[in-house]
Amino acid sequence: MLLKKTNIEDELSKLKINDSKSEVILKEVYEILKTNEFDQERLEKNISRSRESIINQFDFDQLETNRIFHIDQIKQICIDYRLRFLNSRYFKGDIPQEAFNEIKKLERDHNIEVKGFKIIAPSKLFKLKDKDDPLLFAPIGNDYFYLVHKWGNDLHPLRKLLMWPFKNIVNLSLLVLAISYLITLLVPEGLFSKASTSAEFWIVFFFMFKSVAAIVIFYGFAMGKNFNPAIWNSKYFNA
Repeated sequence: MLLKKTNIEDELSKLKINDSKSEVILKEVYEILKTNEFDQERLEKNISRSRESIINQFDFDQLETNRIFHIDQIKQICIDYRLRFLNSRYFKGDIPQEAFNEIKKLERDHNIEVKGFKIIAPSKLFKLKDKDDPLLFAPIGNDYFYLVHKWGNDLHPLRKLLMWPFKNIVNLSLLVLAISYLITLLVPEGLFSKASTSAEFWIVFFFMFKSVAAIVIFYGFAMGKNFNPAIWNSKYFNA
């Protein structure tokens, strides 16, 4: 039986449904846009100093509520699947014409020029071209983002499981322990002495653990790897 590929847009929507904060999102977004309307000049002065802090003046009534996501929901998805959420200027893949059409439609519907785009995608898409599941967002304000368009293929169905060890040091340590234990079980009995004992087993296990841990640490330092929470919004290759 073939496993179904993971659609990040669907996973993000599920997280939003299960999030206790999702019930107040619409009210907060409405207040944000209402405040922006009456305090436009002050906001423009505040956001003009940083390209990362652009707020788009969307018409609340024209927004599709299922496309509004909070930064905490985006962060959780990026950590679970080892993705990055970065400014679109760092994206090195091809943005399809359908995405540009969605932007034009959005600008016509809301009568604004949409700016400050950000993209969710695997790290390699911010360096090399690939075909995995990018999502294009536009900022609304106050850490809310509007999903403009998704393109490409869905992620591998086991990606979340495969990226689980990279979420934190505890997960990685558990994986190293499990691998070391399995390797120890493969060592033939009586290899080091005529009578196998529990003490010999744990000595071999400790040796295997140190060996596997050394390889993991060397690879991590050599390749400049880091855990998911540290890289999800980092623009640096060796973060």
